[in-house]
Amino acid sequence: MTKLRIALAQINVTVGDIEGNMAKIKAGLKQAADVGAQIVLFPELTLSGYPPEDLLLKPDFAKANRSALEALLPETKGLTAIIGFVDRHDDLFNAAAVLHDGTLAGVYHKAFLPNYAVFDEDRYFAEGNTPILFELPLSDQATVTFGVSICEDIWYPAGPPQAQAAAGAELLLNISASPYQSGKIKYREQMMAVRAIDDLAIVAFCNLVGGQDELIFDGSSLIVDEQGHLLAQGESFNENFLVADVNIGNVFRQRLRDPRGRKNSLTSVYADRFKRIMLNPCYGHDETTSSTIPPQIANSLDDVAATYQALVLGTRDYIRKNGFQKVTLGLSGGIDSSLVAAIAVDALGPENVIGILMPSRYSSDHSKSDAAELAEHLGMNYQVVPIEPVYKAYLEVLADSFANTELDVAEENLQSRTRGNILMALSNKFGWMVLTTGNKSEMAVGYATIYGDMAGGYAVIKDVPKTLVYELCRYRNDHIGYAIPENVLIKPPSAELRPDQKDTDSLPDYDTLDAILSAYIEKEYSPAEIIKTGFDSATVNRIVQLVDRNEYKRRQAPPGPKITSKAFGKDRRLPITNRYRST
Repeated sequence: MTKLRIALAQINVTVGDIEGNMAKIKAGLKQAADVGAQIVLFPELTLSGYPPEDLLLKPDFAKANRSALEALLPETKGLTAIIGFVDRHDDLFNAAAVLHDGTLAGVYHKAFLPNYAVFDEDRYFAEGNTPILFELPLSDQATVTFGVSICEDIWYPAGPPQAQAAAGAELLLNISASPYQSGKIKYREQMMAVRAIDDLAIVAFCNLVGGQDELIFDGSSLIVDEQGHLLAQGESFNENFLVADVNIGNVFRQRLRDPRGRKNSLTSVYADRFKRIMLNPCYGHDETTSSTIPPQIANSLDDVAATYQALVLGTRDYIRKNGFQKVTLGLSGGIDSSLVAAIAVDALGPENVIGILMPSRYSSDHSKSDAAELAEHLGMNYQVVPIEPVYKAYLEVLADSFANTELDVAEENLQSRTRGNILMALSNKFGWMVLTTGNKSEMAVGYATIYGDMAGGYAVIKDVPKTLVYELCRYRNDHIGYAIPENVLIKPPSAELRPDQKDTDSLPDYDTLDAILSAYIEKEYSPAEIIKTGFDSATVNRIVQLVDRNEYKRRQAPPGPKITSKAFGKDRRLPITNRYRST
C-alpha cells in the first residue's frame, strides 16, 4: 500500500482579518504535523477571507496578505501546505500557494473566474494559466504527482484538473469557497465523485465554512477515491479538521487497466505543457509504525436541517464578526418572529437575545400570550412596551393633515414604524443589533414597511419563503427542542394592523404565492410561462407587478443570509427605475 495522509483544515476565517486568519492557519499546520499528515489543504483565499470584494483594489491589502504568507513558511517544516491567498504578480490573481518544508515551492492561479449570481471575480482577478504539477516522494520507491486547482476550476468536466490528471496527476487538490444553497451539498459531492471517476484520480476538496455578509459557506469538505467512493467528509456548518489515508497505489493500478484508455489518449496531448516541480523528500509519518486513520464521514443533513443550520451559522457570524454581543427583535406572536427568535437563541445563546413585545389596540390576546410563551420556552429575555400611547400621539399630531380621509395603510404603517423606532432606540441605548423578521415572500411583494418592520441590522429570514418558515419551525421543535407554540403554527398569519386582518386579505394563500414567486424569481419564468403551469392569469400578473414595483423597498432592506438559488441582494440585481415588464 502506497499510503498518503491528507488533512483538510476546514476553517472559518474573516474577510480582512489577515492576522486572525494567519493564526488559524498556524493552528491548522500544527494539527497537521501532530497527526503526521504529509499534505494539508486550507480553503480558497484563506489569508484574505472570501470574498474580499473592493478590498482587493487597495494595494496594501494584497501586500499584507503576501507578507502573512511568507511568515507562515517556517510553520511548514516537515509537510506540504496548500494555502489560498491574493497574489499581486504583474496582475491580481486568486491564488493557491504550495508551501513545502519551509519553502514556497510554487503558486497556482485560478483559471476559471465565476462572474454570475453572487460572484464578481472577473471584476478583480486575471485568469490564471499555470500548468504546473508537483511531485512528492512518499518513500524511496514511490512518488505522488498532484495538481492544485481553485473552486470553479473543478466544476467543469474540461477544467484544469482534467488536464492535470491527463498529464499524470494521481491526486487532485481543490481549495474552495463554495457558498451554500439548498440542495448544493449533495450535488457537490456527486460532482466531485464524477470528476474522480472521469479523471481516474483521488480528489480532495477543502471548503470554507462560515458566514460572510449574505453568504454562508457550509464546509462539507471531502475526499473521494478514483472510483468515486467517499473516503472522508467533514461536518457541515462547523469548523472541522479532516484527516484521511489514501492509497495512491490503487490509482496506479486502476490506470494500468483503464478500459476506456483515458490516460493513454490524453497524456501525450497534455504532458509536455506542464512544468513539473520536484519537491524534496518529506515523508511525514512513519508508514511502518503509524496506524491507519479510520474513515471520518459526518452525518448528512436533509435540506430543511441544512437550511436551519445555515441560518444559525450566518446569524452568529454576522453578529460576532461585526462586534456585537446581543440582539433584539420584535416579538409579535407570529410565525416569522418566532423562527427568528429561535435561530437567534441557537446562534448566540438565550442570554444574548432580547425580545420586545409591542402590543397595539389591534393585538389579539393569543398573540401576546404566544409571544410570551415562546420567550419562556427559549429562555430568552423579553420586555413589554405597549405602543398605544405613541400611536395615539401620532394620530393626534396628524389629525389635521389626515382630516376627511379614511383609515388606510398610512395608519397601519404608523404602528409598524412606531415599533421600528422603539427597537432602534433600544439598539442605540444598549448596543443591541436589531434583527428584522420579514420573510422572502413578504419582501418579494412589498408586504413590509420601510422604516418599520424593515428597520434593523440583519434580516435573518429574508431569503426564506413563508412555506419554508413553517417547515423550519417544525424542524426546530422536533429536532432541537420544543419552543414555538403550536398555536403559532396553526393560526392564520396576520400583521394585526387593523381589526380581524389576515394576510390572505391582500395576498393569495402562501402555497400559491410561493410557487409563483419561485417560478418568477428563481426559475426566471415569464408570467405567460407561469400561467401555462396552471395558475390564474390575474393572480400571476398581480404578483409579478408587485415584485417588480417593490425593488426600491428591497434595496433599503438590511442584508440577510442567502439559502435559495436566487436571493434578493447581490444575487439578483435589477434597476429600481425600470419600465420593462415581462409578459
